[in-house]
Amino acid sequence: MAKQRVKDKTSGAGTIKEVKFANEPVNAIVEQFVGRTGARGEITQVKVKILEGPNKGKNMRRNVKGPVKIGDLLTLRETEIEARRIRGSTKTRGGD
Repeated sequence: MAKQRVKDKTSGAGTIKEVKFANEPVNAIVEQFVGRTGARGEITQVKVKILEGPNKGKNMRRNVKGPVKIGDLLTLRETEIEARRIRGSTKTRGGD
């Protein structure tokens, strides 16, 4: 987390405050499997919950390459763009 010196308007003294910038990575936890995607099924679509940053608490879909399980911690470079829904997939794995 980046530290930034911020001037206090009342006393004029500088204080150090921790600030999360938009381009810094944030952590998210995997809550549910949605399905497999990609030309050969090599991508897993999951629902994650953002743990920090400006979108803290937001649930979103993300595509993950590689092994992943419920409860894993992902480090996301950005939290503004959500993955598209998988077409034709109605069954889900994992908890609700």
